[in-house]
Amino acid sequence: MMSVATGLLEAFADDDTGRPQLRRILPKVFPWVRYLPVADLDELVTDVIDALNVADSMDNPVALTQVVAAWRHTAEVHADPELRDLVRATTGDFGAVPPPPTE
Repeated sequence: MMSVATGLLEAFADDDTGRPQLRRILPKVFPWVRYLPVADLDELVTDVIDALNVADSMDNPVALTQVVAAWRHTAEVHADPELRDLVRATTGDFGAVPPPPTE
């Protein structure tokens, strides 16, 4: 039955009118999405649908659990101005990380 629900959600997300409605109702399912940038919401929907497909094919919800946890942590960063500024300040490639000192 999970594959039926996943397929319905996937078809709804692929519809031009469905995806905006999904973005609108996401806060009812995941209240923390209010902290995500609007541009991230489509990626969240895609990631959740992909994870649902994987979870269904494996008969194991771990894929969905991991995706939701990762997005929730992303929302936590956006909700905290200090963390958000720290992430913005560290984008880019800063080269190789030196090995830790040996004792």
